Amino acid sequence: MKAFVFPGQGAQFPGMGKALYEENPQAKELFERANEILGFRITDIMFEGTAEELKQTNVTQPAVFLHSVILAKTTPDFSPDMVAGHSLGELSALVANGTLAFEDGLKLVYQRALAMQEACEINPSTMAAILGLADEKVEEICATFTQDVVVPANYNCPGQLVISGSNKGIELACEKMKEAGAKRALPLPVGGAFHSPLMEPAREKLQTAIEATTFHTPSCPIYQNVSTTAVTDVAEIKANLIAQLTAPVKWTQSVQNMVADGATEFVECGPGKVLQGLVKKIHPEAEVSGV
Repeated sequence: MKAFVFPGQGAQFPGMGKALYEENPQAKELFERANEILGFRITDIMFEGTAEELKQTNVTQPAVFLHSVILAKTTPDFSPDMVAGHSLGELSALVANGTLAFEDGLKLVYQRALAMQEACEINPSTMAAILGLADEKVEEICATFTQDVVVPANYNCPGQLVISGSNKGIELACEKMKEAGAKRALPLPVGGAFHSPLMEPAREKLQTAIEATTFHTPSCPIYQNVSTTAVTDVAEIKANLIAQLTAPVKWTQSVQNMVADGATEFVECGPGKVLQGLVKKIHPEAEVSGV
């Protein structure tokens, strides 16, 4: 069985999507429609902008989404047996399996980006990658923080867990993780504590937007970050998508469940190869490739 997986923030690179735009008339039409919907030419930033310009949340999220979704829409014989997306990638996956229309998906992504940006400004906060420490140990250390917010945020693959929280909390947590035997505890260059309780203001805004959007019955199951299991029920998909901003991304568990349900081939649809690497670490026997 073939699973298509969609990357999140961090996969962007200057020049992304340019060849697709120039070589495929359908892709060009979708990119131009996106420029109209957003009210600015995101394609100019994607194709000609600097890495710094691409790093702004209000640009990054729609840029990664557009690259992923337009690739899926222009891939011949695109028929996944199952889909999943990492964080932002979950919205790309929902357009790819027909749950969301292209325009609605893009509007939600843009609203999500702006809401997250705003939440970051309300609560200055950050994230850090913890490498070479068992997930259980990371969870245990996070649980010792009661004054500062420190939570597991991204279960990327065994031995790689990203934590999220207040600036002071993450700084202290990194020291504790190293003392406990982590190979590395790396603060990440992000604008805030994504997938933590500090994203609550963004979750509330996104909930309103999601509830006002039409969701359709998907063509295949999605394995969502929050539940990690196959979901086709529209109400459940919405609830998981709303919960996602303040809950951890359980990528390791999602991939394990996809494999248990018969996935043998994983195709990454979008910029970069991050997810291909993570899938290989989670399940070395899987066949991985990119579109």
